[in-house]
Formats: sequence, C-alpha cells, structure tokens
Amino acid sequence: MRERLRASIRGAVQGVGFRPFVYRVAKDLSLDGWVVNSPQGVFVEVEGDHRSLQRCLDRLRHEGPPRAVVQGVEATWLEPVPYFGFKIRESEHSGAFTTPVMADIATCGDCLSEILDAANRRHGYAFTNCTNCGPRFSIIDQLPYDRAHTSMAGFTMCPECQREFDDPNDRRFHAQPNACPVCGPQLALWSALGEITAVRNDALSAAAAAIRQGLIVAVKGLGGFQLMVDATNDLAVAELRQRKLREEKPFALMYPRLDDLEFACEVSDAEAQLLLSPESPIVLLRRRFQIDDHIVEGVAPDNPYLGVMLPYTPLHHLLMADIGRPVVATSGNLCDEPMCIDETEAVSRLGGIADLFLVHNRPIVRHVDDSIVRMVAGRELVMRRARGYAPLPIPLGHDAPSMVAVGANQKNTVAVTAGSNAFISQHIGDLETKPATDAFLQVLEDLEGLYRTTPATVVADLHPDYVSTKHALSLGLPVLQVQHHFAHVASCMMENDLDGPVLGVSWDGTGYGLDGTIWGGEFLLASSTASFTRAACLRPFRLPGGEEAVRQPRRSALGVLYAMWGDALGDTDTLRDAFRPAERTLLLQLLQRGLHAPVTTSAGRLFDAVASLVGLKQTASFEGQAAMLLEHAIDDSETGRYACGISSDAVGFAPDATWQVPDYVVDWEPMIMAILHDVAEGTPVGVIAARFHNTLADAIAAVAARVGEPHVVLTGGCFQNRALTERTIDRLRAGGLKPYWH
Repeated sequence: MRERLRASIRGAVQGVGFRPFVYRVAKDLSLDGWVVNSPQGVFVEVEGDHRSLQRCLDRLRHEGPPRAVVQGVEATWLEPVPYFGFKIRESEHSGAFTTPVMADIATCGDCLSEILDAANRRHGYAFTNCTNCGPRFSIIDQLPYDRAHTSMAGFTMCPECQREFDDPNDRRFHAQPNACPVCGPQLALWSALGEITAVRNDALSAAAAAIRQGLIVAVKGLGGFQLMVDATNDLAVAELRQRKLREEKPFALMYPRLDDLEFACEVSDAEAQLLLSPESPIVLLRRRFQIDDHIVEGVAPDNPYLGVMLPYTPLHHLLMADIGRPVVATSGNLCDEPMCIDETEAVSRLGGIADLFLVHNRPIVRHVDDSIVRMVAGRELVMRRARGYAPLPIPLGHDAPSMVAVGANQKNTVAVTAGSNAFISQHIGDLETKPATDAFLQVLEDLEGLYRTTPATVVADLHPDYVSTKHALSLGLPVLQVQHHFAHVASCMMENDLDGPVLGVSWDGTGYGLDGTIWGGEFLLASSTASFTRAACLRPFRLPGGEEAVRQPRRSALGVLYAMWGDALGDTDTLRDAFRPAERTLLLQLLQRGLHAPVTTSAGRLFDAVASLVGLKQTASFEGQAAMLLEHAIDDSETGRYACGISSDAVGFAPDATWQVPDYVVDWEPMIMAILHDVAEGTPVGVIAARFHNTLADAIAAVAARVGEPHVVLTGGCFQNRALTERTIDRLRAGGLKPYWH
C-alpha cells in the first residue's frame, strides 16, 4: 500500500550537500516526492511502500553528508498525493530563521587532488571548492544559503560549472561558491601602495618568492587578511614584530605538510586528526627543539609550544607548496584591532606593516579569525572559537525566547537565540580600542540580521564599566546581568549537558563580584544554570594600581606579600630588585591606604604573583604571559606539593564584610611562604612551578570534598592551563569525584 512520509530535518543541514543526499536516497529506494531548503531546515515529502519509507526515514536520521549535523527529524505519515518522480525544489524564504549556518570548511581531498592535477581544468585554481568543502559563514550575506545571498553572487557560472551545479549526481550539485578559472574569482598582487604588479598564478608565484626573500606579505585568505613571513628568517620575523607592535606574544605558524611539521613538533594521533580535520584549527604542539628545525626563536620566545596549522584553502595549499617552508601566519591587524577583510582597507591599515598584498576579488562578508585548540586530558579544548566552528550553535533542548548576549570585555563573542539554539559568533577580541568596539557592534548587528531576530531581552556581564554592558544598557530593553564567573560555570554545564547541582570552580583573571570586589578564584555551588551560592574562594588580596597589575606581575606579588605581612613588608628586601625605590614606596602607600588598590580573589593574579616571586616575569608584554611561563617551566618529574590552608574563617576579608563571604577560604599563605623559602634556597624554578600546580589541584579537591558536591566543573581562563587542568582532574577522580571541563 502506498503512503506519504513528511519529514522535517533540523540542524546543520544546509550548505553540506543534504538535498543531494536525500535525492540519492529517494532514487535508491524508488520513492517519489521532493526536498527543499527552508529557513527552519530541510523539508522532505516522499511516497512509496511503508517499508521503503521507513528505510528512508532511518537513513535520514543516521546517515548523511560528512559535515551535516542532524539535531532532530520529525516525521508525519500521510495519505499519498500522489507524486511522480523526485525533485529538488527551489529554497523557501518564509518563516523564522532557525537553521544553523555552516562554518567554513577546509579543502577536501577531492578538490586538493584537482588543483594539483595538471590535466584537470581546476589545476592551480585558488578558489576550488565543492559541496563538501569551501567558504560558508565568511561569504553568506543572508539566509537561506543560496548563491544569490553570498559574495559569489557577482560571479556568473560558466556552462561547465553550471552543469556541475545542476547535476544531483555531481559533488558540486548546489555548491553555492562553485567556480573555476574561467568564471570565478582571481588573484592579484598589489604593492604597498595598492598598485597591481601581477595577476592570477603569476601573483601567487611572486608572493611566494617575496616571502622566501624575507618580505612581509598580507594575504587575503578565507575570513580576512593574514600577515605572512618566512618563519626561518630571524630578521624577517623581528621586522614583523616591530611593525605589528607585538613584542613577545607567540605567532601562529603554517606548515606546508604534516610530514614537515612532525619533524619540528610532537604530534599525537589526536592532534594530527585535528590538524587535518575540516575545522583545521591552529593546534598547540610541544616543540622537539631539533637543532635543525629552523624555526627562529622570535616566533615563540621562551615557549616550548608552537601554535601550528596546515593549509586549509586551495590558496594556502598552492602558496605553501611554492614557498616550501613554514611561515608565520598571523592575523592581519595591529595589536588589539580586528583583522582586515577588504583589500582597500588593508592597504590603509596594514600599509605600514606589509611590503606586498596578495588579494582577490571575492568579497569577505565578515571577519573570521583562525580557531585555536589544544589537547587537554585526552580531548580537544577550543581556546578560540572562530573559523571551522563558528557560528555553529549550542542546542538548548527547548525553544527559547528571543535574546541576545553581548559577552564580556575580553575575548568577546556575542550570541543570539533562534528556536531551540543559541548561535555563538566568531571570536571578536578585547574591546579596548574603537576599531574593536566597532567590530563588536557590527558582529552583533550581523548575527541578529542573519537570523532575522529582534531580541526582547539582552544578557550582559555584571561589570558596569564593560563596553558590552554599557551597550546593553543603552538599548532600552530589559537587561539580565549575569555574574561573570557564574556565566563561566553555566556555559560549561551547558556544554556537558548538566542540569545541576554542581560545584563550579571558576578561575580567571578578573570579574565583577556580587560584593563589588574583583572575583577570580571562585567555587560556586550551582543548583542549576540559573542560580548559585559562593561556596569558597581564594584568599583575597589587593592589587596596587588596579588594572596596571594585569601587565605587571610584580604588583600582584607585592599585593600578596602585603596581605601576609602588612606594613612590615616595607622593612624587607623582598621584591626590591623588581621596582625603583620611589615606585615601591608609592605602591606600598596605595596598599596601606586602600586607594587605587582593589581587593581581588583572582587566581590569574596569584599565578602572576608566583611568576614574579620566582623571577620568571616582572612586567608582561601580553595578558597571561607570566602564567604561561610558569606552566612551561614545570619539571614533570617533580611530584612534591606545598601546604595550603582551607579555612572556615573569613581569612583575608575585612572585619565588617558580610555580603558574599563564602563558607570556606583557600589560604595560600603557607604555600607562598614555602615558595619564598625554596627561592632563597636556590630550588630550581621548574620544581617550584610543579609544586605550585600540584598544590592548587590539591586545594580544589579539598574544597570539593568539604562542600560535598561530587560533580565538579572546571572553567575560566586558568583552566586553559593544561597542567592545572589535568592535575586537578586526576586529583578529583582520585577522591571519588566527577570532573567536567570545556
């Protein structure tokens, strides 16, 4: 008996070849009907016998193209119409937009083979793609994902490309960016003044030659410009640092092939899979420090890790094959500014950095930086979520009201709700400059426009001085302000599908506390993703000079010592070498008077203080540098630890403090005293660093045991520290507790 099946498929099912997949399934099972893209997903109606329809439904649920992510399939059984034959219908444009936009996808093996095949019509073509790879988020102007709604709209396909596009059996069927050398985008090489010096393949060859010669080339890539320079050329790397105003922060590298990379770095199977994955992120890898690996020290000063990626677009594959050696591939911007996406803008903003510009005429709709990932405790930890990942959503499990979240001031991202998903933007950065703030506003407008959502509520950080919070309060809408560290906890609960209760260990640099002080070393007992109590925290101390302490670990150290010794600190020699006499006297006065010396429980600043006390770093050139050095210094053979008190008294809190005083305080004073003793005894820094990390892991496990909540969430910037995270996970598990992390 003939029946009709109607199926609604939700998830990341557009721009990945899902309609051709449905077409092939229907043909294979001799079913009639149609499939169509809509703003809500993919809709299918098929007719046939019940057994064949059931097999079709099973395949829709459990099979699919490689990059498809099916979140749900709703099926309805109906009377036949009847239909004759199977058709792929034109996209529908009505209704709310809830279908995820696909992230940009790295070049697939089939397309790579074509551009390397001298007999193929796409040989050497830098914009080759198919349904299984290529640009998505970076070129979409609006939904649904059709060519007319992308930056490829201005390129009319030649007859051969059109034939591929129209053939359901071709892997380029409805590949919206489909193009070839005859009809698609083209390369050009510009001088520093924006004058064309070469075009097409000659432009690529000339750019590769310039990089080999030590010049800095700004390359218009997938989601913006990258600054490229020979990573084996000391003078070239130093020149890039000077021009980009990037003193010591590590540069990302791009290697031509995985084989070349494995000579310079330790690469596990899991890390190799990440490097070769469709997301193709920057992966943090431990260096082998081979004498002849040729990577100059200026790429990542004093750092045993390299941030490395492989070519992820045809342009990168062709360019790197021509260069034949690793290159620095860093964002095309000045420090604290968003990356450039337009070639004219790039000449204006990067003219003082780049010697040449390798550009193309396919517009980039939005900037999308490279993602950064490191392996932690056997799985990937996404440290910067952008290309390859954004704007894929977090499923909420239920339809949500229309909301927009504006993020924090550092490492900003924004998000909107649509249907049962929260769509998270690409990494925006620190909102410390006007260009960064402009980018924040643009991404916010862009994400709302993409999903055609009008938010009824704005979610913002509790900090009153954040640029993002001020913007939220200016919109004239109801604003839900969320405490910074609880937002960390709730996000990790969402990622791990936890409803609560959990003990959230939320450690980072700074966040506005409910008592008006700076939190940052918190143990939050969360009954759900909506409420919490402050179960414990690190012992508070003052930061002389406030925000200045973020870039000066010596100030955090001074604040820690003053919390221990009070005015007696002025009579000691501790840290005298780190300050000029007048400077030290002034900072001590700030601490004594409590002026411009805010109270903090920050774990990040405690890391800074220890890095200062052991002599690793007194003044940092970028946020987190001192903590990174402390992690990198660890002697892995050292298993010792220091004492660290867990007090039920409000140690370190003012006598009149009543609001948000936790049940327990982690008193780091015994640990700091032992560290000072080790320093005086000449104990190696690597041993001290290992003991410090071990002690913090012990303290977390001890607090969790006292609180009595077995589910422990590890979150916040400090847990990007692999050593801290893995040692804490081990200690929690040894105590019979269940750890979760991002």
